[in-house]
Amino acid sequence: MAAYAALLSLKHIIQQIQLHPRPPISLHQNQVLSLTDTLNFLQEFLEVYSCGGSSSSREAADVLESRIADATHAAEDIIETRIVDQILGGERVSSDELYQGLEKLIQDMGFIKKDVMEIKEKNIGIIEDHSLHTNSPTLGGLSSSPSTRQNAVVGLDDLLIEVMDKLTGQPSNLRIIPIVGMGGIGKTTLARNAYGKPLIMHHFDIRAWVAISQNYNVQEILIEILLCIRKDESREILSSKNEGELGETVHKSLWGRRYLIVLDDIWSVEVWDKVNFFFPDNGQGSRIVITTRLSNVASIGSRGLEMNFLDDDTSWDLLCKNIFEKEEDCPHELEEIGKKIAKNCKGLPLSIVVIGGLLANSKHTTEHWEYISENLNSIVHLEDNERCLKVLLLSYNHLPVHLKPCFLYMGVFPEDRKIHVSWLVKLWVSEGFLKPISGKSLEVVSREYLEDLCDRNLIRVHQRGSNGKIKFCNIHDLLREVCLREAEREKFLYVPRKHSLNIAQGINTQRRIIIHQSESETGYLRDVLQVNNTLLSVPLARSLMCKFMLLPSHPGSNYRLLRVLKVVDKHSYSGYHASDSIEAVLQLVNSRFLAIGADWQNFRFPSSVYLLWNLQTLIVKDMFYAVAPSVIWKMTQLRHIEFGLLDLPDPPIGGDDDFVLGNLQTLLKIRNFKCGEEVVKRIPNVKKLQICYLEEFEGCSSYSLNKLVRLHKLESFSCFFYSQKKPHRNDLLRNLILPNSIKKLALRGTNLYWDDMKTKIGLLPNLQVLKLQYNSFVGPEWETVDGQFCNLRFLQIYTCSDLEWWTTTDSSHFPRLEHLVLCNMDKLNEMPSCIGEIPTLQSIELKNCSDSTIISTRRILEEQEELGNRTR
Repeated sequence: MAAYAALLSLKHIIQQIQLHPRPPISLHQNQVLSLTDTLNFLQEFLEVYSCGGSSSSREAADVLESRIADATHAAEDIIETRIVDQILGGERVSSDELYQGLEKLIQDMGFIKKDVMEIKEKNIGIIEDHSLHTNSPTLGGLSSSPSTRQNAVVGLDDLLIEVMDKLTGQPSNLRIIPIVGMGGIGKTTLARNAYGKPLIMHHFDIRAWVAISQNYNVQEILIEILLCIRKDESREILSSKNEGELGETVHKSLWGRRYLIVLDDIWSVEVWDKVNFFFPDNGQGSRIVITTRLSNVASIGSRGLEMNFLDDDTSWDLLCKNIFEKEEDCPHELEEIGKKIAKNCKGLPLSIVVIGGLLANSKHTTEHWEYISENLNSIVHLEDNERCLKVLLLSYNHLPVHLKPCFLYMGVFPEDRKIHVSWLVKLWVSEGFLKPISGKSLEVVSREYLEDLCDRNLIRVHQRGSNGKIKFCNIHDLLREVCLREAEREKFLYVPRKHSLNIAQGINTQRRIIIHQSESETGYLRDVLQVNNTLLSVPLARSLMCKFMLLPSHPGSNYRLLRVLKVVDKHSYSGYHASDSIEAVLQLVNSRFLAIGADWQNFRFPSSVYLLWNLQTLIVKDMFYAVAPSVIWKMTQLRHIEFGLLDLPDPPIGGDDDFVLGNLQTLLKIRNFKCGEEVVKRIPNVKKLQICYLEEFEGCSSYSLNKLVRLHKLESFSCFFYSQKKPHRNDLLRNLILPNSIKKLALRGTNLYWDDMKTKIGLLPNLQVLKLQYNSFVGPEWETVDGQFCNLRFLQIYTCSDLEWWTTTDSSHFPRLEHLVLCNMDKLNEMPSCIGEIPTLQSIELKNCSDSTIISTRRILEEQEELGNRTR
């Protein structure tokens, strides 16, 4: 909720000022103590108390939360405005004015505190509800296994068989298979289950899955298809091609192959009309599955499958599987009320699994389940979509309060967007609404909160990385609608709706503004105009996200309080390209998160970047390379630095400003990185480091690579050599020493011998992901030994083209391997047969490998299938 987020944000600002080595302003200690005491009291109140079930109680809670949010925001405005004035004003700002402004707000918040104490004493309209807080897994409570509940698929068996028959049966010509039903009925779940079946994976030569939103883009659809079927392509390269070129590439890639394409969530026949001629009908038995809510779209293909609501028994079965591991685990006293709850979900699977997530993470008592049932009773007679939204809103209302801002924030992402979790985590941290957990970084807290929301079925895991962490997630569009409605009601987010040309009234009070790009050229121009018009009237904005922006040279008072500016998109690598406005960006002195695309070359960041006193994340895409100023070593709040290529100067030696960047976790991609004594001392907690050497490599000693071993927190390390002069093997063996903390390692151009693997890589105890790129290892033979790669889950070998013989005599050489990827290995004679015997192995992927390797791999897979093992 907005009030809780505001309280945590203000506490975060006060703490940053108090702990900063060079705070831009100072706060009176008595005011800090008074404010902190009130903020803690109100935070505890919001965590432990909730409104009662009546509408009057909800209205009373809304009024109280609004008062808390308004007062907290006002205090935040006073403090942050003074910071901007102090840094940019050139003159010392009067501390009396700041003191008097805060004193008035402290009095106002004191009145709110007094009212809250009266509410607590008299229990007026708001009731104590510890279950909303104490049962959260992230705060020490218990929940049933997320893996068990999230994989629960109930009531789809007959439909799944029918889909499988349509996919693998006659005729041999191209067939379109529509799956039709309302939102949340399970269309995507059904299609996804069929798509991932081993039979389907073996039956089709090519498979591709594309999510289509209402605001579709033909070019993006074609790019997604190509990324599925041509693994060696990059999004950045494909984005540079026009629609015709992409369509031709799709057509050629599919021609003569049996393919399966899933177009998920199509909203109009127009989409199909624009893409269908890229899909050849070559008599190979290819299939295209379309999921849609609209019956006229379903008329595109043959007789499709219409999904209906679940019956009462199946609804109860699905609810149980989302609360308990087994139906028989349900306590007898909860069975009757549980069946009533399932029935009131009216057979809609999405409603059932979300309510299941709510019940799984709250008290398993008759009283609590009766309370949920009563709330459901009030909405069962609404229209289908509205009823579903109300059910989902009920689940939101019963979230622990610390998760509510995180859930509402999902509304910043476009519909049907695959969300990169590393970006989501950085944004959550920068917004300042996360509740800290002692002994854990805010990034770790973010990921725990995300797992909790996924466990509650409010966010979906799209893909886990090779380390088991969530890499991509997404959110159902009905749940996204709940985010947008609640965020708008609470003034937490402002996201213009589709086709809205007007700036909303009251936007001047909005604090987070998100504008998604239209796909048409006219829409794009309209959006550019809308963004720039918006900037003229958002003096209180703290967050602005879009894919384009034209900043004036002097921000003035229009958006000077921004803390989060995101005008580059991880999804498309497009964004802000106005090199003459860098000074405008650097006037956003309260910035915590800056992500921009820039077309600068050999750009030297001015030392004025030092004015960004609280900058935590700096991401610059599309730049050839940049040079950081030496003052970057004084920016102690930095947590993540990501550049296409960055020259990092040596830290200054001596003096009184020997700062340690103790918060820095990500540092990439650094050109000719020198890991000297001063560098190691200043980045002790870095977790992810990417370095590369473009010119002639002068030897490890010149770059002090032997000191990498002292980075004890380093988990992900990439080292790339692009220079024509190869690094000396003996030099690397002696001086490239990696810490045991490494979990993910990528190497390129190191030119080590395969036998060196035993001493340099294989013994790393925590290594989970190993990516060996172009000539990282050379030589014709690799023989593995027992006792190494004890924790390796993912192995990729890419263009190590000398390798002819890979000898692995026992599966224990890779005891925990799950995924194996070989690319451009045209000399490799065969896949070691013992690879198929690894009990944890889930997939083998080959690209541009020798025929003998492909044949031997197929033989391994067939042998394992005969034994009942499923490796794909």
